[in-house]
Amino acid sequence: MVSTTKQIPIVGFVAGSGTGKTTLLLKIIPLMKQRGLRLGVIKHTHHQFDIDQPGKDSYRLRHAGADQTLVASRHRWALMVETTPLDEPNLDYLLPHFEPGKLDLILVEGFKHESFPKIEIHRPQLGRTPLFPQDPLIIAVACDAPPVIATHLPLLDMNKPEEIVAFIERHILQLV
Repeated sequence: MVSTTKQIPIVGFVAGSGTGKTTLLLKIIPLMKQRGLRLGVIKHTHHQFDIDQPGKDSYRLRHAGADQTLVASRHRWALMVETTPLDEPNLDYLLPHFEPGKLDLILVEGFKHESFPKIEIHRPQLGRTPLFPQDPLIIAVACDAPPVIATHLPLLDMNKPEEIVAFIERHILQLV
């Protein structure tokens, strides 16, 4: 089971690629910020990515062979860590990099095979098999139509992000 320092509450959004996880998070995050919540977000990607820009000093230093590169300014800082091509990051390794005293909740996008509370994003018209029948850690299903497989789990309307925020407040943050 995934744990964090000082037990920052965590909830994830899981589904196949192209289902709308990021789109939903982009709607949920501002609503949570309006409620005064301090949020951390971890996003998993299966694709090679690079946050550096070619030609920038941090890019040049990393490509020169630095295993870890920390870039900082008065506005933000970022740590880039090189991994071997076969290393898949896991939450137990990543979560301790957050500053626990500065967060109320960590939102996770992806990491569907790890053990933590998850909300599945399910769009039946995409024809994908739902994850919830095989994953007991899925606590709700956010969908835009009734799932093709019946469930006892709470069904949330993915087109009503305020409904999903209220669910998280009640069941993860235990507010209200």
